[in-house]
Formats: sequence, C-alpha cells, structure tokens
Amino acid sequence: MSGSHPFRVLRARPLWIANGVITGVLALLFAVFYVGANVDPAGHMTKLPVGLVNADEGVGQANLGARITESIEKSTESEDKIDWKVMDEKEVKEELGEGKLYGALVVPADFTSSITELTGATTTGTPARPTLTVLTNQSAGSVGSGLARTATTRAAESASLQVGEELTAQTEAERAKLPAAARVLLADPAAVTVKDGHPLDSHSGLGLTAFYYALTLVVVGMLSANVISGQVDHALGYTHNDLGPLRRHRPLIRATRVQTLAMSGTLMAGLSLLLGTLVMAGAVGFMGMDASHLPLLWLYSVSAIAVSGIGALALLAVFGTPGMLVVTLVFIGMAVPTAGATTPIEALPGFYRFLAEFEPLRQITGGIRSILYYDAQGDAGLTRGWVVMAAGLVAAALFGFGVLGWYDRKGLDRIPVETTPEESAVPA
Repeated sequence: MSGSHPFRVLRARPLWIANGVITGVLALLFAVFYVGANVDPAGHMTKLPVGLVNADEGVGQANLGARITESIEKSTESEDKIDWKVMDEKEVKEELGEGKLYGALVVPADFTSSITELTGATTTGTPARPTLTVLTNQSAGSVGSGLARTATTRAAESASLQVGEELTAQTEAERAKLPAAARVLLADPAAVTVKDGHPLDSHSGLGLTAFYYALTLVVVGMLSANVISGQVDHALGYTHNDLGPLRRHRPLIRATRVQTLAMSGTLMAGLSLLLGTLVMAGAVGFMGMDASHLPLLWLYSVSAIAVSGIGALALLAVFGTPGMLVVTLVFIGMAVPTAGATTPIEALPGFYRFLAEFEPLRQITGGIRSILYYDAQGDAGLTRGWVVMAAGLVAAALFGFGVLGWYDRKGLDRIPVETTPEESAVPA
C-alpha cells in the first residue's frame, strides 16, 4: 500500500460514512437550533412582560382609565401571551430602564376628563380625543419590543372600541345634540400613539450592539482557545506546526494532560487582557459604538473572553479532535438562538428556554446590555452575568481537570506517533 496513489483513500467507504455522519449531524443541529428557535415567535410567545399604567385621575366617581386597563387584562387572560404588569409611571420607567419590560401601555391622567368633554361637546366645540400611549423598549430586544408593540396596540384599540360602545349606549338620547365629529369619535374615543420608552443613543445598533459585542467576546474566546491548544501542543512537541509549505516539529517535552490544560488556561487568562482590550478598542474606539462605564466594560470583556476560552479549552482537552465540534455547538449553535437578543426568551419553544438558563452567551449578553444601556445596574443583568461566569469557570475547571486527572491516572498518555516504539526502531 506504500506505493498506492493517495487518492485511493477516497474509495474507502468508512471515510465517507464517518465524515458524512459527523457533518450531517452538525448541519441538522444548526438548522434545528437556528431556524427552530425563530420560526414562529408570536406562536410560541408566553407571558411576555409588558407594563400597564393607569394614571387617569378620573372625574368624580368615574374612572374610565380603570375600565380600560381592566378590560385589557381580562381580554388577554385566556391567551396567556402577555404578562400585564400593573404599575405606576415611576415603576414602569424603572423597569423599562432595567430591560425587565418589552413595552408598556399608559393611560394618561386626563383620560376620563377628555372623554367627558367629548360626550358633552356643544355644536360649536372642537372635540379633543384622548390618547393612549404605547411605549416600546428596543434595548430589551427589537423582536420582543415589536411583539409587545403589536400586542399592546391591538389591546389598546380593542379597549377603546369597547369603551366607545358603552359610551354610545349611555348617551344614545343625547347623540343628536353632539357635533358630527364628536359622534364619530365617540365610537372609538381613544387615539393610540407609540413612543420609545427607553431611548438609546444613535450608535447602539437599535438595541443590538450588546448582543454583537457579547458574541464577539465569546467567539474570540472560543477561537483563541483553539489556537492556544494547538500552539501549546506544538511547543511541547506533541504535534507538528505547519506554516504554509514549512513544517516544524519541536523535541518532545512530556507533560500530563492536567499540566497541559493548566498551561493552556494560564496562557488564555493572560492573553485575555490583550484580547479584551483590542475588542473594546475596535468596537468603541474604531467603530464608534456608544458605550459608558468603560473600565467596567473592559473588565467584563476580559473576564468573558477568559471564561469562554477556558471553558472551550476544557472541552477540547477532554474530547480531543471532536472537541471543536462540541465547542461550536455549545458556544455558537445552541447559544445564539437562546441569547434573547433577537427573539425574546418568552417567545421561544420550551426546549430553547431550558437551554437559555445556562447557555453562556445569554448571560454575557445580559451583563453587556446592562453596562451599555442600563447604567450598569446589577438588577438589569450585570449581577447575573458575573455570577454565571464565575459558576461557568468553576464548572469548566472541575470538569476539565477532573476528567483529565482520570485520564492521567489510567495511564492514557499523549504519545505522538513519531515516538512510538515501532517507528523509533526503524533505522533512519
């Protein structure tokens, strides 16, 4: 076989089967994770948090704002799509500013008085139509904000028509005395306007810079781990290093698997200082991304790269060659659809919501979002980001060193092919 043409290996059925199975499974999983998570956000939406504010001061015993909000709550109870959170204006502003709400509906203070003026308008009076305000929140995610806007606008319009029917029935005898414009408005008394409930700066990518910045950190950590793993193996003499047509092979320095992971992890942690600095310089300095709390952003960036990289190194060390596929699935395939940056977690199927609880990208995105959009508030995702990153680092260390320690105790040494007894016995 030594004189056979190398292309004859393509005739080997196991080569086709093995590569077909591996790449086919990878293609199927990516299709399931990416398309499956986003194929029907509105259909999968459950308990999307939206604020509901009744600031109406009423007139006497009448408070049509209370009737509006009560009607909205009851009309959507059976659907379970929206989780209406009744609160005051201060609370809704705070929760929009922490990314806890995807939107809100506000009934103004003069709602009842405006309706009263409308029903009591004279033939010379100009009817003033009261306004219900729908607040959006792109900082919490553009798709989630859009879903909340659609549902809230629809609910407000439906409630306005219902109140209009009640008012029309109550003033049937007096309708002839009202101006024509007032009679038309009486059937649908409330206008609906849309405003940004938590405005972002112009260079915030419509609320997506946090996601793309976090994704950059994870990808940099993951790819750097792959580079570092290979370079450490080369430095120890376990693998070749190909540079174009040149191949270099260093003398073998024996190291246990635990020692190798410790060296790789140390290199990853040290280089994270450089990598985090460069990512932040590229995004903020070169591309002009709006950002505040720069020292905190730098520290968080460095930590995210280090944790992602060390986690990837552990998987690469434990699984060997297939490790990169595992890393790609964990850090990209399952992570991007469940990050909650485009499609909100509340609009994902149940399986993806489960993944979102521990997938690293979602937690890192939450922390970056807090730093960039929510004044680095702990309740806005920053505390959770730090805690989950710390837990992820501990889990990676326990898993990596635990399994590799077992490999070492079993005598599963990493002996390169070039140093096997059979080959070393062959005369040069």
